[in-house]
Amino acid sequence: MRILTRYLLKAHLGPFLFALLALTGILFVNVIARRFEQFAGKGLPADVIFEVFVLSLPHILALTLPMAVLVSVLYAFAMLAAENEITALKASGTNLIRVIMPLIVVSVLFAGFMLWFNDRLLPDANHRLKNLLVDVTAKTPTLDLDEQIVNPIRTQDFRTRYWLKAAEIDDRTRRMTDVVIYDLSEPGRARTIYADSGRMAMNANQTDLMLTLYDGHMREVSDRSRTELQRVAFAEQRVELKGVGTELQRSSEEHRSDREMSVTLLRAQVDSTRRELAAVRAEGAAVHGATLDRVLAGPNADYIDGTNAYAEFERGSPSFTTRVISTSGDGVIDRALEEAHMLANTARNLELRINMYQVEVHKKFAIPFSCIIFVLIGAPLAVRFPRGGVGMVIAASLTIFAVYYMSLIGGESLGDRGVIRPFWGPWAPNALFGALSLWALSRIGRETATSRGGGWDDLWVSLKRLAPGRPRRRRRRRHRAGEARA
Repeated sequence: MRILTRYLLKAHLGPFLFALLALTGILFVNVIARRFEQFAGKGLPADVIFEVFVLSLPHILALTLPMAVLVSVLYAFAMLAAENEITALKASGTNLIRVIMPLIVVSVLFAGFMLWFNDRLLPDANHRLKNLLVDVTAKTPTLDLDEQIVNPIRTQDFRTRYWLKAAEIDDRTRRMTDVVIYDLSEPGRARTIYADSGRMAMNANQTDLMLTLYDGHMREVSDRSRTELQRVAFAEQRVELKGVGTELQRSSEEHRSDREMSVTLLRAQVDSTRRELAAVRAEGAAVHGATLDRVLAGPNADYIDGTNAYAEFERGSPSFTTRVISTSGDGVIDRALEEAHMLANTARNLELRINMYQVEVHKKFAIPFSCIIFVLIGAPLAVRFPRGGVGMVIAASLTIFAVYYMSLIGGESLGDRGVIRPFWGPWAPNALFGALSLWALSRIGRETATSRGGGWDDLWVSLKRLAPGRPRRRRRRRHRAGEARA
């Protein structure tokens, strides 16, 4: 059996690596396409763009690794069945469940690795990626100038110190004609530059705009001598507009969302939020108890500072201070309803936060466990339809992926909103496919499909057999009745 085990693992290794690289590459190209517009015109160095893409890989791998497990199992067992190797194993008395056991052991190892990966590496990568994208967004983009209008040019402190107007701007060569520049960068001095033409370029750090102007003149007026105007003509002049582009400033934001936390941090957040929820509930009970006492006390309430008011001291909540409530019955009831509504909203928000954290905790365990589920459901499916080939592998993989991840996203949303328990949000897809895999495994030894059957036609017949039997019986009766009349 050791030879068989090595043979099966070797048969799965190639399809697994190919599927992992292909799926990761497809999703990675999608990430590049979505980020390209965000990075365009920012003047970012290559190492920053490379870092963004590297930090995007952990999230992609968390999705594609279970996918690759399913594809490899479907492909390897489909090829084994198509080449009659599964039939030979059955004829030799080998139990197919025993054949799948080494793959289950490997899938358990994959699940353990993914659990460590999702708990240790993925949250930190998501946190660093979020901070880096925020920094990239805050960076001032490279100039985008329009023709025939006065374009304000802001500096890195977000102040407008330059204005530029050009009759024509060639986006390809960055050449301008009929250029006018208004320079107010220095306090107490106003300078205007006129040029017949010019070219634009950014410096190496993408912080300063370098202008080369031709055939023009410069006019300058200072506050110290407003009656004097300086006019200087030039054939070629270089003008440097400083600080119109900013360098990327790295921030160190410590706030983390639920997807940027490990299991330990998430459980700590759940515990702290539960304490807040308990305090809010105790506060609500104390407020309404004091309100009831005030209503039962009647109109003979104490006066404070000559006003018709009742002093209520919160009981059992050290964070509360003195409350003042009107002595009239309607005022007490209105104030109680207002506070009840406020406390109910606060409690609801805290409950939703607890649900969100708990769903994320369960998701860190549920997604790795899908590696085991995909092995259990992939092997019987491939053995049942061996003649489907690569088309069957692709169709089955896409169907299972779509159902699984749509169920995961929908369950996560329902769990966050409290419609279902946080446990069932991430685990419902595993429960669904787990039940199907157990049913399929119970019938794997009774399958009779060979390389001559088990294709798309056989799949259609199998689906028809799952239809309710009563309509089929009615059609048979009508057919027999027609034959009897004939």
